[in-house]
Amino acid sequence: KKILNVKTAVRCRAFARRVGYAVVDRIFSGIQPTGTPHLGNYLGAIQNWVRLQEESSSVLYSIMDMHSLTMPKEPSVLRQNILDTTAAILACGIDPKKCFLFRQSLVPEHAELAWILGCITNVPRLLRLPQWKMKCASQNNEGTVGLLTYPVLQAADILLYKSTRVPVGEDQVLHLELAQDIAQHFNKKYGEFFPMPKAILSTTKKIKSLRDPAMKMSKSDSQKLATVNVADSPEEIVLKFRKAVTDFTSEVTYDPESRPGVSNLVSIHAAVTGLSIKEVLQQAAGLDTARYKMVVAESVIQKFAPIRNEIKKLQEDKYHLIKVLEDGAEKAKELAAPIYQEIRRLVGFQ
Repeated sequence: KKILNVKTAVRCRAFARRVGYAVVDRIFSGIQPTGTPHLGNYLGAIQNWVRLQEESSSVLYSIMDMHSLTMPKEPSVLRQNILDTTAAILACGIDPKKCFLFRQSLVPEHAELAWILGCITNVPRLLRLPQWKMKCASQNNEGTVGLLTYPVLQAADILLYKSTRVPVGEDQVLHLELAQDIAQHFNKKYGEFFPMPKAILSTTKKIKSLRDPAMKMSKSDSQKLATVNVADSPEEIVLKFRKAVTDFTSEVTYDPESRPGVSNLVSIHAAVTGLSIKEVLQQAAGLDTARYKMVVAESVIQKFAPIRNEIKKLQEDKYHLIKVLEDGAEKAKELAAPIYQEIRRLVGFQ
């Protein structure tokens, strides 16, 4: 019965292309399982995900466990990180009834399509990507094949569902452009098949490290006080903001070029409260930076308090988290199967 359903779906899609049916508006995005997300993840991506699931009828969000293997991981740590990331995403407002939330490795078509797309992608293009240069350098210039080719897997993640829109950060725009180029190359070789995925850029300013405002906030930062995690306690949040690097001018102003540390605090304050930069500066009038740090810390604490409590509840039921991801994967497979079967036919596998 399942085979017949797949064959029927393939025929329907082939017919739809012949008669010129409109492309379905579909959103795809993913997050690596690094445990509970940090403040930058939440403001730059997850908050946007919650909004998009309300606005679109076809949305897929994936826990990118295959991508996580590009950097060394202990299996037990990866397993726990997958569950913690899932708990955090759900606690932040992602609703599996409004989107497909699934684990990437549970849908094998991602890897299979990545091989096909890798065979039409040239190596020099991948070597020019800045993420390869940066991460390879961090591994003593002994980067793996997976590290080099994971942008092709990203392209497969997107194209497998014929996604039309992809929420991305500024640092991933070049990877989306690669996916667009791969789609165009495939279409030129095998006939019009993939729609061109467009970027949805976050309106939130990139959140910087609290200890080095020249760098973006990151879970991999060796300085523990540099990154605020969604599940941090109020005491941890206060300490991190108290130790945030600013400068020797006490007035609160917004000038990212000459005052990156203070400007980062203003960006965070605006993002967690929903206020504009101008409104935040008006509220901060008369405060020195030391007092202003505590105002920002309190805003973050209030924002994350209900999320932190919900994360704790969800983490107590790992079987529920596993089931959410498995149910989402089944739905994703149903969507991916007919598309991938048509790709197999186009390239000559059947």
